[in-house]
Amino acid sequence: MAKRDFYEVLGLTKGASKDEIKSAYRKLAKKYHPDINKEPGAEEKFKEVQEAYDVLYDDKKREMYDQFGMAAFEQGASTGGQGNPFSGSGFSGAGFGGVNLNDIFNQFFGGGGMGGFSSGRGSHSGPRRGEDSLMRVKVNFMDAILGKKVKIPVTYDEECQSCKGTGAKDGTHLKTCTKCNGNGYIRTTQRTMFGMMENESVCPECQGSGKVITDMCRDCNGKGYNRVKKDIEVNIPAGINAGQQIRVKGKGSRGYNGGENGDLYLEIIINPHEYFKRDGNDIHIDVPLNFIDVTLGTKIDVPTVYGDVEVNVPAGTQPTAVLLLKGRGIKDLRKGTPGNQYIHIKVETPTKLSKEQKELLEKYRETLKKDDDGIFAKFKKKFAK
Repeated sequence: MAKRDFYEVLGLTKGASKDEIKSAYRKLAKKYHPDINKEPGAEEKFKEVQEAYDVLYDDKKREMYDQFGMAAFEQGASTGGQGNPFSGSGFSGAGFGGVNLNDIFNQFFGGGGMGGFSSGRGSHSGPRRGEDSLMRVKVNFMDAILGKKVKIPVTYDEECQSCKGTGAKDGTHLKTCTKCNGNGYIRTTQRTMFGMMENESVCPECQGSGKVITDMCRDCNGKGYNRVKKDIEVNIPAGINAGQQIRVKGKGSRGYNGGENGDLYLEIIINPHEYFKRDGNDIHIDVPLNFIDVTLGTKIDVPTVYGDVEVNVPAGTQPTAVLLLKGRGIKDLRKGTPGNQYIHIKVETPTKLSKEQKELLEKYRETLKKDDDGIFAKFKKKFAK
């Protein structure tokens, strides 16, 4: 049975920090530890959580996993770092963090193995998972805040339903390749500066599948797949931030020899909002007010990402004041706890006054001169000392 994605096991996204990985691991390990949880299947889940943590918390292993997926740890490679790097059926050349040493030798010796050792026969004729793909998707600001299901056009190789990916009519018109005897590879020996080297390369007749088609599938012209363009529905989770990714299983690059497709990762780009500014899970907004409202105080209905909220602006509020709306920010993608909204007061000075307004303000200025020398006059006196 195929293993679950390690990020999915820990309930994380691909960009999770090491602190988030550790926190998720501790929570799940405590939940499924066999000494605590006696329910059926708890021990298997605990082992799955442990394996996911061992890979994702190790920077080198995580880098390989992000690039190659589960294939980075196949062929006997140990994810826990404790096993024999040459473990497996015979000396396969796999190990050292999942890197196949024969792949390195192949670059120098044209497919040569390591001094006559087997290079892992299943690597040619066995199914191979396709590579993951990356696609950048723009979403509206409010859709990223509140969440939304969107349709995204994608193009990928889909397994032919008529031949089940074999390329043969009805999936049955196949025979064993006579050039490689069904192995999927051919072996030759040549003399090199290191002595006699046994070379191993993909069979050119069957392309490593070990089978050749006797009657081609008409629906895919023997390819085993069809290039399709489809609109797929993707759930944009509430609270997702720019740069985070959503995995769409099986919509990546095509697999080989019956292997499954890789996954498609959607990297989120968020269109900016005209008024709201996002900072993590907090929202900032500039609110314009006239000097009378901030002087005497007022009540206003302030827009938030969840609707208007009545806010009391205290008398004497200064132009640089920032008012807090607790819990009116963005709900955290994983924890669900909301951030805050910050209201930045921007006092606007009127540029046009009626005659009556001007007269009233002149009277007000005269009262200031009687009560004191005015704000600026007090400021100037400090320089006269």
